[in-house]
Amino acid sequence: MESIDKYCQSCAMPMNKPEDYGTNSDDSKNDDYCAYCYKNGEFTSEMTMEQMIEYSAPYMAEANEGMSEEQAKEQMHKFFPELKRWKK
Repeated sequence: MESIDKYCQSCAMPMNKPEDYGTNSDDSKNDDYCAYCYKNGEFTSEMTMEQMIEYSAPYMAEANEGMSEEQAKEQMHKFFPELKRWKK
């Protein structure tokens, strides 16, 4: 099984390859956010944590064999408040 060192601090996507990482305004790699959430130093969309969970749940369920979208949402509701973007 592949080791995952970094997760996007917005959507929790594993970031294993250089192309998974978002970019800062100077086009350097951003270590916190993935390419889907962060480009050119800005978030690619404005959404609430709840909206991000709704959007991401199908992808998480698809990536984890045997996981339903409801199970994915349950896990995300526990994990997402700890991510940098959503931490209060």
